[in-house]
Amino acid sequence: MIGIIDYGAGNLRSISRGLIAAGADVVVSDNIDDISAADAIVLPGVGHAGHLMRSLEQLGMDKAILDAAAAGTPYLGICVGLQIMFEEQEEGNSKGLGLLPGRVSHLPRGLKTPHIGWSEVETARNTPLAPTGQRDFYYFVHSYAAAGFDPEDVVATTTYGRIFPSIVIRDHLWGCQFHPEKSSTAGIEFLRGFVSYVNTRALASAGAISR
Repeated sequence: MIGIIDYGAGNLRSISRGLIAAGADVVVSDNIDDISAADAIVLPGVGHAGHLMRSLEQLGMDKAILDAAAAGTPYLGICVGLQIMFEEQEEGNSKGLGLLPGRVSHLPRGLKTPHIGWSEVETARNTPLAPTGQRDFYYFVHSYAAAGFDPEDVVATTTYGRIFPSIVIRDHLWGCQFHPEKSSTAGIEFLRGFVSYVNTRALASAGAISR
């Protein structure tokens, strides 16, 4: 079961449909117990990083996410849900969850923002998702992106004025700057990769418990 956090915003219906199409069972909830009991957590981020963090704090979801991450529960942050994985947020001059080291800053000011539409994502290293150098197109809507980060966390990059991470993975912590639920076949394949990862971990955990 994958728990999708309902913080009062975000395209919950679309991401639910996308995950179901990728083979997941889902629950959409603003209840801490529901999210804490899930095999994985998805945070579909839309809007302002500072507002998102305040919404999570009001619900107590910031602590629930941090506790789940510390326990090894898989997490997928989408768009702003990825951005708040990092420590520092230029948007709202705020703090993120700090799941990953680094900061998020505005895309180059001379460009039209938000960056909206289909852009190429190039795989930076071999993963179960894709081999190094594979290119796919995904749908983006954002004005901010990670600028300071650990290169070891970066799985794929995109260029819009500057190169930025469009997929990050550190162990069980996943994030994507694009919207997979709006990215047609490539987006469903990305979600299928996450669901497969979650299922593998859940099976391994169940096996360890049974022993």
